[in-house]
This record gives sequence, C-alpha cells and structure tokens, in this order.
Amino acid sequence: MSESCAFEVHGASGPGFLHQLTGVIARHGGDIATVTIMETRPESRTYFEVEVAGSSHAMLEELRGLDVVHSVVMVNSMQKIYGKRIIIMGGGAQVGQVAIGAISEADRHNIRGEHISVDTIPLVGEKPLAEAVRAVARLPRAKALVLAGSLMGGEIEQAVRDVRAQGLLVVSLNMAGSVPEAADLVVTDPVQAGVMTVMAVADTAKFTIEKLKRREF
Repeated sequence: MSESCAFEVHGASGPGFLHQLTGVIARHGGDIATVTIMETRPESRTYFEVEVAGSSHAMLEELRGLDVVHSVVMVNSMQKIYGKRIIIMGGGAQVGQVAIGAISEADRHNIRGEHISVDTIPLVGEKPLAEAVRAVARLPRAKALVLAGSLMGGEIEQAVRDVRAQGLLVVSLNMAGSVPEAADLVVTDPVQAGVMTVMAVADTAKFTIEKLKRREF
C-alpha cells in the first residue's frame, strides 16, 4: 500500500541541494507529485508532496541524516488545505463580480467538505492576458479559468484553446471579441459565471458542463 506525505525540508542553500534530496526520495521509491522551492536565502526551504510505496518513515529519516539538511517538517498537503483552484482574470470590475459568485458558492461547498480556493488578477492588454492564460496550465491544482472582461480576442483566443487542450476548464463572460467562441462555457452575468464555475469543479455538486444542452447563458 502506498502512502502520501507532504513535508518541508530546511537546509543549506547551494548547488546540489535539491539533487541530494531527490536522490534519497528516489532510493525509497518515492514518486514526487509536487516540489516547490520556497526560499533559498538565508536557508533553503523546499516543499514536497511524495507518494511512497509503503511507509515514508525510512525516507524521512534518511533525509534528516543528510549533512545539508537542518530539519524536515511534516505538513498537510496543499491539496488538502487549498484544494482545487479557480483563477479569475480580466478587468477589475468584472473580476470582482465573478469573485463574489465564486467565493460565495465555494463557501457553500467547502462547508460540506470540499476544498476550493479562488485566485484573482485584474489584468488588461492582449499580450499580458495571453501569457497569463497560458501560465494557468502550469499552476498547481488549477482546475478552471474564468475570463472576465469586455473585449478579448486575438492571441488570447489561441491561448484559451491551448489550455483547454491541456484539460483546463475555461469559462468566459459574454463579451466582444473571439474568446467566447473558444471557451467551454459563456455566461452573461458575472456573479452567475463564478457560481457555475465552482459548481463545475466541485465534487459535491451534481453539475457537469458536458450535460448542458447549450453553452451560452
């Protein structure tokens, strides 16, 4: 039986530090799900989520025995604490309204045992928005993106198609431009857009976009 564990390693900063840590994990058959270098000065702090075949005790003890390691601290995983992430980006006013719906709906599901968090970034400009859209696919635990604005198209549309191909759910407000044509779901009311996005990713909601007979609301 495998065991999932999350831990922070504090140690001496410098070349080869991460190599030594991952070497120990590999020797114990650990499969690294997430690794984040949180700080390098004055001390290196590295966060891991690892799946280990069997007990993780021996692996953690060997990590603690490395000369470059000061301490290994067990923590709850980011998945357990923050869970699925919904990213909202676009014009500030629209972002705020979508966030009202998303946060209110996430609260309803989180009370029932879900873990859904909401991130926002007011952002304008075709190139910055396209870069931000593509970056969402690289964010840990990101499950859905809401594009909240009045006009989006061009390179942003292509970025939407790219991240959808990687499995990210994309919801768009009903706006001018070609982005609504590329999104999974188009919603006119920004508060409703936030609510429907949370419902789409929540395990505690009986709602799936695939079952909708239309994609615009």
